[in-house]
Amino acid sequence: MRLKTRAGFAGLTAGVVSVLLAGSAAAAPAPGSIGIGDPYYPHAGNGGYDVGHYDLRLTYQPATDLLSGATTILLTATQDLSAFNLDFGLKVSSVRVNNRPAKFATSTDGTGELTVTPSAPLKKGQTATVVVAYADTPSKVKIDGFTAWKKTPDGALAVDEPQSAAWWFPSNDHPTDLATYDISVEVPNDVAALSNGTLVRKTVQRPGWTRWNWRSTKPQATYLTSLEVGKFEVNQQTTPDGQPFITAYGADLGESLGAAKASVERTPEITEFLASKFGPYPFEAQGGVVTTGITFALENQTRPVYGARAFRSGSNTSVVAHEQAHQWFGDSVTLGKWSDIWLNEGFASYGEFLWSEETGEGTADELAQYIYDSVPAEDPFWQVLPADPGAENQFDAAVYDRGALAVHALRKAVGDDTFFRILQTWQQVKKAKSAVIPEFIALAEKISGKPLYDLFQTWLYTKGKPAVGPNGAQAAALRAAVAPVAPKSYPQIKATHEFLAERHAH
Repeated sequence: MRLKTRAGFAGLTAGVVSVLLAGSAAAAPAPGSIGIGDPYYPHAGNGGYDVGHYDLRLTYQPATDLLSGATTILLTATQDLSAFNLDFGLKVSSVRVNNRPAKFATSTDGTGELTVTPSAPLKKGQTATVVVAYADTPSKVKIDGFTAWKKTPDGALAVDEPQSAAWWFPSNDHPTDLATYDISVEVPNDVAALSNGTLVRKTVQRPGWTRWNWRSTKPQATYLTSLEVGKFEVNQQTTPDGQPFITAYGADLGESLGAAKASVERTPEITEFLASKFGPYPFEAQGGVVTTGITFALENQTRPVYGARAFRSGSNTSVVAHEQAHQWFGDSVTLGKWSDIWLNEGFASYGEFLWSEETGEGTADELAQYIYDSVPAEDPFWQVLPADPGAENQFDAAVYDRGALAVHALRKAVGDDTFFRILQTWQQVKKAKSAVIPEFIALAEKISGKPLYDLFQTWLYTKGKPAVGPNGAQAAALRAAVAPVAPKSYPQIKATHEFLAERHAH
């Protein structure tokens, strides 16, 4: 009897131990994933944590392209973490997690992964302070065979899409992880260091050097965080509603300077107009930077950066309308994955259509119909899907133009009042969050009360020229015998989209 009892107890004990061990194994800390799971860019972002704030304190020497300093990252673990990755390609000298030295290793396969192993695992929900110290010449660093850092004769530009952060600060480099920023960069006195948000102060801590301190108080994506160092004319102003308005123009713009100013200095006016369509401007500052160092433009949050080529034929408010529309579509509401690029480019391009209407240079009806009529059905243009163009076509002209036609087709299907209510509601419910296309479609159907599956399937997900144009069958019948006539604004919009598409030429 006793033996039987002991045997039974032993069996029960073994079972309990087995369950406890299994439970412990399941809950054991594990490394965060390498990559966030984006279908276009497998190494973009990282799993296991969420960043709340970045604090960059750097020094940059234009003569040697040496960037040095430290980035402090405030993050929260979203799982029990034994280790985690940061997207970063520069040489690291030390890493601390919660003030304790941490082990770290840089990937050797050119993917730009920095693996950090804290001295003690991080528990799910635990906050951590991560400090990464580094020094390197970013222009010599390649990640996936590419260098996003752009060395210029008098400085450098950290401006690119879909990635640019990994060449100047360690991060969770994907638009689904938004954070606030403090960016402090010391440079020689004869150059400026420009970034996002508000210029908090400029300080001189040693002879010959000035530290520029910038603050972004609204959540911001890593690729929208920028640094422009060089000889710039920097203008500090205030918008009519009291926001800081800072613009900067490269010293080498030459004959394009006047045209650039005539365009970018109208940013508050254009922003005010777009706010009447999209809802309140979502950020704390406005501005723009014009440089010869890039051949495209990018919607960097609060302060877009424009390549000087945008103004080589004169003023171009179309490109300003495009980048400012991005402040809502792409910056405030970011991409859930890079294949959702239509949520950025389709609506930013439509911002140009709306600005054209406002300035009397062609209605959205006229622009949409002209683009539809003037591109033959056999043109490769119609083979690129705005809802999933592929990484190789992510910035194809069709993403901009056909993307805008899709937006216009929605407007015509639901009517103006409902259309703008959809756009403004989208901004309200998704502000400072990431989103995917099916979420927008669901919201549009909910607000309009109409089934819109076929419309979006036709314009976003089906190759080939749609049988009926964006203005509907009635408009097509009226225009059947009339040759397409380009609205006044179309040549500039077309040139702008070709210019913007060059960002991905690499």
